[in-house]
Amino acid sequence: CTHYLFMVVVAVNSTLLTINAGDYIFYTDWAWTSFTVFSISQTLMLCVGATYYLTFTGVPGTATYYGLIMTVYTWVAKGAWFSLGYPYDFIVTPVWLPSAMLLDLAYWATKKNKHSLILFGGVLVGMSLPLFNMVNLMLVADPLETAFKYPRPTLPPYMTPIEPQVGKFYNSPVALGAGAGAVLAVTFTALGCKLNTW
Repeated sequence: CTHYLFMVVVAVNSTLLTINAGDYIFYTDWAWTSFTVFSISQTLMLCVGATYYLTFTGVPGTATYYGLIMTVYTWVAKGAWFSLGYPYDFIVTPVWLPSAMLLDLAYWATKKNKHSLILFGGVLVGMSLPLFNMVNLMLVADPLETAFKYPRPTLPPYMTPIEPQVGKFYNSPVALGAGAGAVLAVTFTALGCKLNTW
C-alpha cells in the first residue's frame, strides 16, 4: 500500500514541479538559459518517478504510462493559462513521452537489467529530452509578440516581457541541456531504482 501511495505522490508532485517548467518562453530575456535549466529539472522528475514506477512493477511500458500521467495532468493545469486569455498555441507543455519510451526500451532490450537501465536509459533520457523539448519552441507562437499582444498587468516582475538581450548562454541550449542531462540523468535514474530498496 505504501509503495502504491508513493507512486501517486511522486506522479502528482512531478507534475506540480514541472507545470511551469515549460514556460521558459515567458522569461524572454533569458529564454535559452531557462530552457537549459528547465530541461534538466524535467529530466530529474521524469527519471526518478518513471524509474521507480518501472522497477517497482517490473513491466516495460510503465515508464511511458508514468510520462502520460504527467502530460495529461499538466495539460489540465495549463488550462489556467488559457483561461487567462493566452492563445492555446502559446501554452508550452514539456514533451516527456518519447524520453519515457526510450527508458522503457532500455529496460526491455536489456532483459530488465537495472544497471543497464540506469546507464543506458539515463543517458538516453538525458540526451533526448532537451531535443524533444525544443519542438515546443519551434511550434509555439512568438513569445515576445504574444506577450505584448496579451498583456497581463498582474504578472510578477520576472515574467514581464522585455526586449531580449544577447547573452553568452544562448549559443546552443539543446547541446548544453543534453550534455548536462546525459551525465545527471544517470544519477537521477539510479535514485529511482534505489527508492525500491527502502
